[in-house]
Amino acid sequence: MLKGKTIGFIGGGNMGEALVKGLLAGGISKKAILVAEPQSARRSYLIKSFGVNCLEENQEVIARSDVIFLAVKPQIANSVLKGTVIPKGADKLIISIMAGVKIETIESVLPKGARVIRVMPNTPALALQAASAIAAGTNATDEDVTLARDIFELVGKAWIVDEKLMDAVTGLSGSGPAYVLTFIEALSDAGVKNGLSREIATGLAAQTVFGTAKLYMETLLHPAVLRDKVTSPGGTTIAGLHILEKKGFNCAVIDAVDAATARSRELGQK
Repeated sequence: MLKGKTIGFIGGGNMGEALVKGLLAGGISKKAILVAEPQSARRSYLIKSFGVNCLEENQEVIARSDVIFLAVKPQIANSVLKGTVIPKGADKLIISIMAGVKIETIESVLPKGARVIRVMPNTPALALQAASAIAAGTNATDEDVTLARDIFELVGKAWIVDEKLMDAVTGLSGSGPAYVLTFIEALSDAGVKNGLSREIATGLAAQTVFGTAKLYMETLLHPAVLRDKVTSPGGTTIAGLHILEKKGFNCAVIDAVDAATARSRELGQK
């Protein structure tokens, strides 16, 4: 579906870079990718690293692109949206990855009938392992949603959700990498405490998290079923799980997601 289309990015930050990397890995020509990036050093980096066309002005990228990614920080969303001029009747798909910025807000500053899709990816996109949620705007077609999903599955896995669930997505998978990294750090600290070198402890912790996630994705068995497979009666694992339960591990994770979801709602109202 992307064949013959020009894909433009407003913003060449980390997430934009991850998507460019995924598009190129998926067979999209570097000549078909345009990036609008105000920082000259960042433009130079993207050109050198990926060979894509980088421009300073947003409007030129918008004019030349069929699919336009709004890949800027939400703090500057208003200024970027006000400067996004799309000719009435232009056949362009707008895909926003601006956290917390609602589809309604984007549609309100674009010509009537503009096709908008909102996506919440996460930072593992940099390793082509993102978890992304996709929500369709008022005028987006099924074909638009399919195209967006195809793009984001080049950098990981993607799910279709109602936009009202985007705050929950932000609290879970958007902020989730920070929770997982904190868990990896804690496992590593525990290994060091018990005599392992930092290098080995961190490697074991990271590979354990990665391997366990891969095991789940390949089997799709309920996490509790897989957990039981490693939990022997009277063994070491049940002793450790007892402490996690005693310390409220599950409740702490749920509370963290709840707090991040609530904060996402607050940011979306500003």
